[in-house]
Amino acid sequence: MPTAEENKKIVTAAKKDPDAKPLTAAQLKGMVPLKSVRGRPKSENKKLLVSVRYSPEVLAYFKGTGEGWQSRMDGVLREYVSKQGPRRRA
Repeated sequence: MPTAEENKKIVTAAKKDPDAKPLTAAQLKGMVPLKSVRGRPKSENKKLLVSVRYSPEVLAYFKGTGEGWQSRMDGVLREYVSKQGPRRRA
């Protein structure tokens, strides 16, 4: 961040340049941090990151279905779970 004196020099130079006007207070207020608009939209169904081991045949099959294979694998597992009915924890 520039010091107050450096900032003053920058603003003075910008005011003299017709192509580089400082932002107004309203424009600054309307700005949002770049971090909040980058990346994928937040999902309502958050998924958990886990480490799992699968047999080579299972991975080869799903990876062979192309991009999105992990979502398809999740779909197959979700379908299996829904068919099993409620489970009680021990």
